[in-house]
Amino acid sequence: MTFFLVSSAIKVFVVFNLIMVGVALLTLLERRVCAWMQDRLGPNRVGPQGILQPAADGLKNFLKEETSPAMADKTLFTLAPIVSFVPALLTFGVIPFAAPLPTRWGVVPMVVADLPVGFLYILAISSLGVYGIVLAGWSSNNKYALLGGLRASAQMISYEIALGMSTVAVILLAGNVTLSQVIAQQQQALWFVIPLTVAFLIFFISALAETNRLPFDLPEAEGELIAGYHTEYSSMKFSMFYIAEYSNMVTASALMATLFFGGWDIPFTSWDSTGDPSLVKTLATLAVFGLKTFVFLFTYIWVRWTLPRFRYDQLMALGWKVLLPLVLLYITLLAVAIWFVRIRLGWDYGPGMAWVLGGLNLVLLIVLAWWLDRGRIVSGSVPQEAA
Repeated sequence: MTFFLVSSAIKVFVVFNLIMVGVALLTLLERRVCAWMQDRLGPNRVGPQGILQPAADGLKNFLKEETSPAMADKTLFTLAPIVSFVPALLTFGVIPFAAPLPTRWGVVPMVVADLPVGFLYILAISSLGVYGIVLAGWSSNNKYALLGGLRASAQMISYEIALGMSTVAVILLAGNVTLSQVIAQQQQALWFVIPLTVAFLIFFISALAETNRLPFDLPEAEGELIAGYHTEYSSMKFSMFYIAEYSNMVTASALMATLFFGGWDIPFTSWDSTGDPSLVKTLATLAVFGLKTFVFLFTYIWVRWTLPRFRYDQLMALGWKVLLPLVLLYITLLAVAIWFVRIRLGWDYGPGMAWVLGGLNLVLLIVLAWWLDRGRIVSGSVPQEAA
């Protein structure tokens, strides 16, 4: 019992600090990547190659004047950043990030809390973040902030439905919501991205909208709402919203890597999942998991500095008229296919079943691409004239 408490406390401390340091470095990475894409230098003055820029930004936010609107609701105005910040840090606690670590006192699973409800916990806790954004907009007593808060609530609720429904496909295939078991299933055959390609694409698009990133950052559209829901915030209260956004990016990237790309599983070998645990296996799988997560984080940044912002009617149309009907249809077809393969053919999940479902997903993607090419999904600002 003492070993469990001590190991859990150490994991909480290490994971919390890694996320906070990682979020700081992620802001630097985003600024350097966007500068590279725009043929600029980016921040390079503070420390070698600008590596200390996040520390300078953090110090600046600590020392800035704390402002509070005269007519704001003081209690909710102070509480809102906390409500947005805390769920963003709690969600990473159930994601396995490496193979178990052997110690002289016993084997330590490399997950803060291996809950039996796994990613259902993540969906539940991450949905609480919308309360912080809505409270920030309402308590500021600012019309632009209120509009930003209402936009955020409508957007996050809309895309959270598609996000949650896309994970039903993983439940159907894995038969389990414990993330460690989902990883174990993928180690037996192929990663779920092959038999669940459409679910992965829906999850990825919904995760972009869920984290309020371009092209879905309508709640803080500076051309329309000044800065959206955090217009009246400054100093560390302002920073807490950005820490929450980048923490949600890390969690969403880690969750995509876990659900669809095998988590910490090393591809093309079973060395990491067989035999006795070892320090080398733990470090190797941690590096692989970090690499997978980093690829998705880079994709987040890449998309932000490549695509233009949607109009709000396009945003809601994509969520309610495209993604939601699509994911419902997909789950129905997938459930029938899994029933046929498992009950009629008697197959368990393995390479054969994965490739059969992958073929079904390929056909669905071709049909979806043809349908999207009709030009009726997200209409432009000016209707096309008939030829």
